[in-house]
Amino acid sequence: MRAVLLFLLALFVAPVWCAEDILTVLQRSQQMQLEALTEGQVDDDDPEAQVVRRSFERIVAAVDEAPGDVRLLVVRGPLLAVCLMGRVIAANVSLAGLTESERDFVLAHELGHVMQRHWSQLGQLYQQYIPGEVVQAQTDAVASVLGREASELSHRQEYEADAFALQLIRRLGEPDDTPLLLFQHLPLVRATATHPGTQQRVVHLRTLQ
Repeated sequence: MRAVLLFLLALFVAPVWCAEDILTVLQRSQQMQLEALTEGQVDDDDPEAQVVRRSFERIVAAVDEAPGDVRLLVVRGPLLAVCLMGRVIAANVSLAGLTESERDFVLAHELGHVMQRHWSQLGQLYQQYIPGEVVQAQTDAVASVLGREASELSHRQEYEADAFALQLIRRLGEPDDTPLLLFQHLPLVRATATHPGTQQRVVHLRTLQ
């Protein structure tokens, strides 16, 4: 649930080779993040990793027509959970210390990004403003408006993922107040370019209840 770097930064952080389109640049940026997370990967035979993996398998089984290529990476590090490239969910092994319902909500939120094709939506937005090859002059010209629209889209997707997760844990018979209890355990987070803040998410979840 923690923020992925604003995707616009990929244009300046990741090296750009000749004749590359924006989807290639964004894909490489996400691949770099995935490789960095893989360095902290926890072995599958770790008891806590097994707890997280069992919860993930449980929520995937509860979804109608879950994509077959979605996979879970259990890691150690500063993040709680994140979805990369629209199909890889990296989850912190510390999720094992949450209640099952709270852990399910976190994982279901990330699965929501997969099921609702949020990565594809973001790519389409970038292609709209940066068609063809990535050229510095072109990206500079659209950086402001693209950054604003990417931020708005990202916030909307976070709310959609929360709604998906709430619906899924209901299907599993878990209480509606699960995410609200979860946020009480987590540090208060201010809104960023990619994520609404904790208070905004709580307000939105209350409207869904």
